[in-house]
Amino acid sequence: MFKSIRTAALVTALFATAGTAFAADATAKYGSTAPAASAHRHIVITEKTKHVRVENGETVEFKVNGTSFTWHFLTLHHETSFDLSKIAPAGTVKQKVTVHVASNPLYRS
Repeated sequence: MFKSIRTAALVTALFATAGTAFAADATAKYGSTAPAASAHRHIVITEKTKHVRVENGETVEFKVNGTSFTWHFLTLHHETSFDLSKIAPAGTVKQKVTVHVASNPLYRS
């Protein structure tokens, strides 16, 4: 009995970890979350915001509808663009906002 409970708990933990790893993998190609204190600049997203421009390697705090989140951009491509909702906490960004990530001059060869 104890062995089957322990096995069930282990399987549940493995599935929970796999789901978290998949979610992290989905945003990892754009960078990662960062502490607010590390932000190089702050961008306020309003209902009129359609696009934002950042640099690869830059850390930005986004302020959206009274909440905020900080993101360190680290993409594998020199330039890329994607929807901000891909990195924002769920439900934070209500409209489509395209993030344009420019290559960082420090990383150019």
